[in-house]
Amino acid sequence: MTSIKPEDIKPGMTIKIFQKVEENKKTRLQQIEGLVLARKHGGEQGATITVRKILDGVGVEWIIPIFSPKINKIELVREAKVKRSKLYFLRHKSQKAIQSKLKTASSKKRASIKK
Repeated sequence: MTSIKPEDIKPGMTIKIFQKVEENKKTRLQQIEGLVLARKHGGEQGATITVRKILDGVGVEWIIPIFSPKINKIELVREAKVKRSKLYFLRHKSQKAIQSKLKTASSKKRASIKK
């Protein structure tokens, strides 16, 4: 997994966000991993991303300000080639359908190596 800059986040990426959380005067790092559905407000300070993950059969979404001082680092898990800037249609798809919609760039590289 590689660390990426907040400016480089695009819809279709599966990312892992390490966020500082304060509980009882202690701070810890919380990991949020999921698919980026949308990016809003471009490169300005109030820019946000919508991250979605299915937990125990229920879809959970987070709206995260990407330039927040609470974000420690962002890692790229997987990158997919998508044709849209907002992937809200994936909310109503099953996990298997989502995987078929998001054809990863790495799988295309593997296919070209086999030939």
